[in-house]
Parts: sequence; C-alpha cells; structure tokens
Amino acid sequence: MANLPTKASFLHFLLAFFLTLSGSGFIQEAQSLGINYGQVGNNLPKPQKVLELLRSLKLNKARIYDTNPQILTSFANSNVELIVTVENDMLATLSDPNQALQWVQTRIKPFFPTTKITEIAVGNEVYTGEGTALLTQLVPAMVSIHAALARLGLDRSIKVSTPNNLAVLEESYPPSAGRFRPEVAAIMPQFLRFLAATRAPFWINAYPYFAYEDSPDKIRIDYVLLNPNPGMVDPNTGLHYDNMLYAQVDAVIFAMARLGFGGIEVRVSETGWPSRGDVNEVGATFQNAAVYNRNILRRQQRNEGTPLRPNAGLEIYVFALFNEDMKPGPTSERNYGLFQPDGTMAYNVGLSQLSTTSSASASASASTSTSTSTSSSTSASIFLTSAATKVNQIGYLSLPYSIFFYVMGYEVFMRRHC
Repeated sequence: MANLPTKASFLHFLLAFFLTLSGSGFIQEAQSLGINYGQVGNNLPKPQKVLELLRSLKLNKARIYDTNPQILTSFANSNVELIVTVENDMLATLSDPNQALQWVQTRIKPFFPTTKITEIAVGNEVYTGEGTALLTQLVPAMVSIHAALARLGLDRSIKVSTPNNLAVLEESYPPSAGRFRPEVAAIMPQFLRFLAATRAPFWINAYPYFAYEDSPDKIRIDYVLLNPNPGMVDPNTGLHYDNMLYAQVDAVIFAMARLGFGGIEVRVSETGWPSRGDVNEVGATFQNAAVYNRNILRRQQRNEGTPLRPNAGLEIYVFALFNEDMKPGPTSERNYGLFQPDGTMAYNVGLSQLSTTSSASASASASTSTSTSTSSSTSASIFLTSAATKVNQIGYLSLPYSIFFYVMGYEVFMRRHC
C-alpha cells in the first residue's frame, strides 16, 4: 500500500493528462517569436527605421505599449503582426461601451487592415501584487472593446486580452501546484470566461531573471538561462522541466485548469534579461542576457512547447527591442534592449539566423549553449557586428548582417561589446 499513489497525486496526474490533450484543441502553434517595441526614450529611431530593422531581423511580430499613430502608419503594408495597448489609465473610460466604440473607431479602424493589428492588450500588468484598484475595471473594458470590434466587423481579426504579471499566481512551484492569488479570485473566472468565449490567449509576463536575482544561491543559473542542466521533475505529474520559463507557463495552465478552464492558450507577452544592472542586481550581465535570449531564439526555431503541452508551440515576445533611457527604476530597467537606439547591437543573439535552415547555422547555434557565467573557456560560433559600427542611416539592411566573426570564448565577446 505504501507504494500506491495518493489520491491527490492521482488527481494531479489526471489533470495533467487532460491538460495535455487540450493542447490539441483550439491552441494555435506559434511559428516565430515576437519583440516588444517600447518607446520610453528620447533618442529612439523613427518608426520607419524600426520597421527596416525588424525586416532585416526577419521578425514579423511586435508589440507596442500604446496606439501611436506614427507607428501604425509606418507599419502599413508591412505584414508585421502588431499588438497595440490600451494604457492602464484608460480602463475606467473604456468600460463605457460608447467610449470604447469611439476609441476603436479612432484608434484602430482607420489603420486596419492596412496595418496588421492582430490583438489589443487592454492594460498591462493591471495586478502587480501591490494593489487591486484597476482589477474591477479590467473585464468591463475588455468586454466593451470586444463589443465595439464586433459592431465594426473586426472581432474575428483582432483578439482582446491583457498581459498579466506573474504575481497573479499564489503558487508556481512545482508547476502542478499553480494557483491564482485570492486577491484576483473575484475577477479571474469572468476574465477566463471571456478568453474562452472569444478564443483569446492568456498573456503572461514571465522573467526567470527576477527569481534568480532574488535567490542566486538557491537557483541554478543554467536552469534560468535555458542552458543544459539536470532540471527538476514535478513530483505530482512526473514531467521534467529543464528551464524555469516553461515551468512558469505550465503553472499558469494548471492555475486556469483549477478554475475549470483547461483549454486556453498561454503566451509569453514579455520575457528577457538585462545586460546591465546595479551592484545588487545579481546576474545582470551582457553574457547572461546574450545566452538567455539566444536560447529563447533557438527554442523558437524548433517551435517547442512546454512539458505539459509539448505539441503546442509557445509564442514568446522578447523584451525588448531597444534600451530605453527614460525608464524609471534601477539600472536594469534601461538595459533590456537587444539594440542601442542608434542601431548598434547591445549584444548579439543570432537574430540574423532566424530564417537560416542550413546545417552550418544549426551547428553554430548549438555551440553557444553553455553558460558564460559558469565558464569563460567555452568555444562559440556567433554572428557579431563591431560595437563601433553603426547601422547605415539610409536603412538597417545594408551593413552588419553579412559580416561573420568566429569568436573563441565570451571574454572576446565582452571586449568587443563593453
């Protein structure tokens, strides 16, 4: 009898089984990753230059944090799928159906479908763990905006959701223990009902960096960087996790299933790693940022799913395209960008390889998997541009991506980029 599974563990197993099956329902496979295009800076390039950069990187998904008409106009006829955002301070206003209709008529309809707006993010991290004031306004605003889209015949083309902070979870370890905080208990069922009814995804902003920064002595650096490592096994499901990001995503899936919503797709609306930080911001280095985002890219090329939903590709938006010099907070907040505002790479993650399918590029990608924070003697093949080389002012397409450098070890990498 001692070897028999407990009732609780058996229920966990059944829950995991049906959640895995639900991955073949209306969950859509993501074919590429996206990028977050923030604008909190006074030296950022014009939207047309940003579009040229995205094209050169072969990125066709981007998210902005407003409905900037300059960006919407510049991205017309580009085939870049764009997520736009309703600012948090607009939620109360747009809870009114008439105001929501006017907002959609003026902020969305004039640009669609020439600009490929695919989703409206209603607010961003409305619940952060510090307050619940905006929570009551969130779902009414989403319902009103969706109703406005439906009235204008746009609801089948444009989904409505909201990016959630991981703080919405009370428990996330192990993933099968995932559950929502009591503070969001009142809103979460109606929010999930809305997502299920409109077939919209649950967006989560997930940053393993924060967990590592808080407990660097307890968390393996390779586990958070998505490098090869022993990982962990969820004792309730037997699923093996080799990285924290996938564990966080599956914890959200389990939390939704506990409320009876096991078939909603989860997407990562933000994830990234800072390349600089204050003295107390452990792990915020160029090496770790390059490894984390390069490993995200590699897994996206393989269209990986999480252990709970291995056959459903996980859509991920990396944060962020640029370093933004006007963001408040610690130094790390201004150093999440893959690029400097002048077009210089902050560090290289191999984005120019995105559409490459040759065995040579696959071999080069595989050779960069070892963490630079644990070994400085690792041999790596990576595509680099000199930090002193700026992108041609006429366009982002002309200079750096045809120049390949073979670099032995990340010490060389650091000398070139610091």
